[in-house]
Amino acid sequence: MAEINKVAVIGLGYIGLPTAAILAANGLTIKGVDVSQRTVDAVNAGRVPFVEPDLGAFVAGAVAQGTLSASLETPEADAYIVAVPTPFNADHSADLSYIEAAADKIAPQLKGDELVILESTSPPGATEHMANRILAARPDLSLDTLKVAHCPERVLPGRVMVELVTNDRIVGGLTPEAAEAARGLYSNFCDADILLTDAKTAEMAKLVENSYRDVNIAFANELSIISDKLGINVWELIELANRHPRVNILQPGPGVGGHCIAVDPWFIVAAAPEDAKLIKQARDSNDGKPNWVVSKVEKALEDTGSPATVAVLGLAFKANIDDMRESPAIGIASRIAEEFASARILAVEPHIEELPKALQDRVNIELTELDAALELADVVLLLVDHDQFKMVPANSLAGKRVIDTRGIWDRPGSAAGDVAAINGMPEEAVHAIVAH
Repeated sequence: MAEINKVAVIGLGYIGLPTAAILAANGLTIKGVDVSQRTVDAVNAGRVPFVEPDLGAFVAGAVAQGTLSASLETPEADAYIVAVPTPFNADHSADLSYIEAAADKIAPQLKGDELVILESTSPPGATEHMANRILAARPDLSLDTLKVAHCPERVLPGRVMVELVTNDRIVGGLTPEAAEAARGLYSNFCDADILLTDAKTAEMAKLVENSYRDVNIAFANELSIISDKLGINVWELIELANRHPRVNILQPGPGVGGHCIAVDPWFIVAAAPEDAKLIKQARDSNDGKPNWVVSKVEKALEDTGSPATVAVLGLAFKANIDDMRESPAIGIASRIAEEFASARILAVEPHIEELPKALQDRVNIELTELDAALELADVVLLLVDHDQFKMVPANSLAGKRVIDTRGIWDRPGSAAGDVAAINGMPEEAVHAIVAH
């Protein structure tokens, strides 16, 4: 295969743009492609259109050096990396339309001997599907001349620029030559092991990684509901259980969000519905956790009386980012606004400047600064453990009904005890009103 100098990255989102930027920082000429004019304009101006630590410096530097630019059109290149969304349909099967659209734009640009990598998290067979679509449009090519591989991203939002370099990568080729070519491209920036396999195994590996975490989070979420019924502090329970050398229980929360863990297990369920019983039950358990959170809010509002004000802290799917994809917090906030129409909902999300579209039609919900929301709130619902929320002083919670779904105030020795002292009640009484 010819040397790779020019790379087109299709999709400049939370994975595509970091990948483009780090390749550009390592001397390759990168053309990013996106359907959003806003994203294209931001990248060409050296700006990042979302929150990801350290990415801004990479993008600004690469654009200034002339190694990174963005366009709405797919160019000719030596290699293509497809990093587009793969949401699921109503039946939880994968929606491959974004991959298909990318393939349709790539096909006319090919001359032969290019490398095409699917980086989007995909069900088994998606890489082959993409290749077949390209080859159907270009019958003059074949897998002997076109190299196609799958290399799933394995990074954590908030640490992407670090983990792109330090995490092992799995590369699965439709042919051994494609896998080798993809390993050569990723070795430009990846210092960890790059492990070669076939495409279907690489696709399944990413799904398995996220399903493993989903199952374990479901266990923690079920523990939180059981502990609440039994009057047990689940955070203390998990901390004690994890002192066993072979136990590592994850932390519960209000549900599971994000583009990976909340989505990927469904691809396994869709591929083998009769056999993926545990994986499906974990998905159902985690998708059901928001119902329990809303029931806690309902009880708090009954105790408070109406009209009441609810401060909803956090809308992102995890801490310290602005990523709202599949966030359970948004669904919870929307349901509270709908089901308790007399309540005033003050949403606090320090990483955005306007409410997400899913909440903009709710007349009783507004985006508010933290201090104002805490001052006005009768009920405080913590949904995301942003660092800013961890620094809330105990006296700001005094006298309020607190529902802590992340355990930042309700762990042993945390703010719960301080609130108890301020309110003149034993700590056990505070745990009775703070969600476990």
